Amino acid sequence: MSDNTDQLLRNILTDVLGLKPGQAEGFDAGTGLFGHLPELDSMAVAGLLTELEDRLDIVIEDDEIDGEMLETFGGLLAFAEAKRAEA
Repeated sequence: MSDNTDQLLRNILTDVLGLKPGQAEGFDAGTGLFGHLPELDSMAVAGLLTELEDRLDIVIEDDEIDGEMLETFGGLLAFAEAKRAEA
């Protein structure tokens, strides 16, 4: 399932943030997101989390959201995979 989550996450980031086609394909675990991608600002975070919930069929509680989760692609992917495993 992780390969599927990885690709879905790349698609969601591309769609929500309006990234250039293929830009997210180059992301690795250490790629910085929040604070590194100008497209991912505090306003974009809400939209991103909503899309994650909708497309990954997960529920993200407010107390689960922190800067660390959004700091890198790897952190966000690990979070998404853990949430899908719970579902």
